[in-house]
Amino acid sequence: MNIQNTSVLAPPAPRSLEEMRLPMVMMRDILLKTVFRKNVEVVTEIARSICLPVPVTQELVDLARGQKLIEATGTLHANSGGEMGYQLTESGKARALDALGQSEYYGAMPVPLAVYSEQVKRQSIKNVQITRDQLTGAMGHLILPNELLDHLGPAVGAGRSILMYGPPGNGKSSISNGIRDALGDKIYVPRAIEYAGQVITVYDPIVHSAAEEQVDDPTALRRSSGRYDTRYVLCERPTVITGGELSLSMLDLVYNPTARTYQAPLQLKSTGGIFIVDDLGRQEEPPQALVNRWIVPLEEHKDILALQSGEKFEVPFDTLVIFSTNFHPNEIFDKAALRRIFFKIKIDGPCQEDFLKIFAMVARKRKMPIDEETLIYLLREKYPTIDNVYANYQPIFLIDQMIAICEFEGIPYQMSPALLDRAWANMFVREEEIVH
Repeated sequence: MNIQNTSVLAPPAPRSLEEMRLPMVMMRDILLKTVFRKNVEVVTEIARSICLPVPVTQELVDLARGQKLIEATGTLHANSGGEMGYQLTESGKARALDALGQSEYYGAMPVPLAVYSEQVKRQSIKNVQITRDQLTGAMGHLILPNELLDHLGPAVGAGRSILMYGPPGNGKSSISNGIRDALGDKIYVPRAIEYAGQVITVYDPIVHSAAEEQVDDPTALRRSSGRYDTRYVLCERPTVITGGELSLSMLDLVYNPTARTYQAPLQLKSTGGIFIVDDLGRQEEPPQALVNRWIVPLEEHKDILALQSGEKFEVPFDTLVIFSTNFHPNEIFDKAALRRIFFKIKIDGPCQEDFLKIFAMVARKRKMPIDEETLIYLLREKYPTIDNVYANYQPIFLIDQMIAICEFEGIPYQMSPALLDRAWANMFVREEEIVH
């Protein structure tokens, strides 16, 4: 993959309070709340807690000292390189408590929305170049027809919306995950962003996989930190996967009335990565309503969010959206919605040849010996009963069933027509009326 050098993408560390582009009172109050809550005393510890360079943190501490909210303790901390200790004054504690009453947020300084928008452009998913080899490598565990990769490759490379549809059990979810794996590079995710004095937390350990951070050796002559803004976390490109539980409310800002802060909605957390809507058509809201919610973001690359006050504002929308459904698109969308989804790719079941390749691959992985007589029985006797409709999930299902039977019966792993009959009986439910 043409993986971009992360140093090119890196958000530059601010060099002064003025460069922060945040309200001065907000920065000062976050400093006071952090010192109060975390009981940090020296500037290097405070800097680590609020994720700012030491010189900028010192500038902020000096500002608070000038307002008599922080005072020097007069003691030098030997374990911190002889640094001066600081503590809140009585009026500093009062101000910290007052600020906590307005918002419980403390710790990492937020990144102004406008500054974050610049970073989104630097690491846009549309900048990722993907080749056939990279996509094939990421899909290596799947047996896919070449013409499917012909359609998928340009779709992923364009970073536009994709609709995958077709019968269930043919790997739409696995293909979505393979696309995620093919991206391969890393981006910077802000811990929190700021808009109109409100803090919106973005970094979420459940969604974002942080890369290993470089920790400086204090005895080293050269230090690597300070090369990028540590208000961001270096992460794999994010992937958000939702299914039947997705509702329209999950795409709105989440306000925490206790902490008086906001949490970013799912699509904002997935910025720079992939948003997968699996099982479209299984949600409580109709698919048309869900897609209508995405129309503006998909076309204009920006989303509209609203604060508690009702004020609306724009955030960048830089996400590869993948819709996956078992329904035919014409059943669940109108023509206008379909027109706005850029790539529409049908994921069909495998042909008999690919089915046998999948069967052999699964058997090898599960250490199940292949029996030719059983395979012939499967193809000649069983599949004609379902009109020879093959699906990708079936080899795994049948082999795992036979393994479970072998383990129960206390016999070595093996295939036979008799075992296959027992496995097949569990794959489908017979159409019959249950008398109550």
